[in-house]
Amino acid sequence: MKYSREQINQLLNRGQRPLWLAGADLSGVDLQGLDLSQARLLRANLNGADLRKANLCRADLTYANLSQADLSEAQLIETWLSGANLQQANFSHANLEKADLSRTVASEANFGGANLSQANLSESNLCGVNLGEANLRQANLTEANLQQANLSAADLYQAILREADLNKANLAQANLEDTNLELAVMPDGTVNVENEK
Repeated sequence: MKYSREQINQLLNRGQRPLWLAGADLSGVDLQGLDLSQARLLRANLNGADLRKANLCRADLTYANLSQADLSEAQLIETWLSGANLQQANFSHANLEKADLSRTVASEANFGGANLSQANLSESNLCGVNLGEANLRQANLTEANLQQANLSAADLYQAILREADLNKANLAQANLEDTNLELAVMPDGTVNVENEK
């Protein structure tokens, strides 16, 4: 079912919390600044939606389509995004602390300046993604595809990149202190056998 901003506002004003919108069509809808915390948006279509500064903390967006959506400065703390389509989405300066982004397809997405500390991005396709100046402290990027990703000036302190593919990635000025790079494919194409930085 296709929803408009007005219909979502009516549901919120009635005190319907959390919102149950599994499979809903919210493509292209302006949801900027709305409180959608704990919303159930499993498999929802949010393609091209405007979610700037929206509160999506602890929301369930598992397998949702957020391709080309704008989530800049949005709050997504402990949000479930596992298996979601995040291609070309904008998460610049968003807060995704402890969010589950495992097995997502996020190629060419923008996470510039975002907080992804303790987030789970394992087994995700992050090819060509912008993670410049992102906070990835203690994030799990095990087996993630980071080919041609921009990680310049990113904070990867104690992050896990075990078996990640960093071929042709930009790690200029990235903080790799205590980062686990065991068996990762490095930017030059070599495999890091002994967890060396």
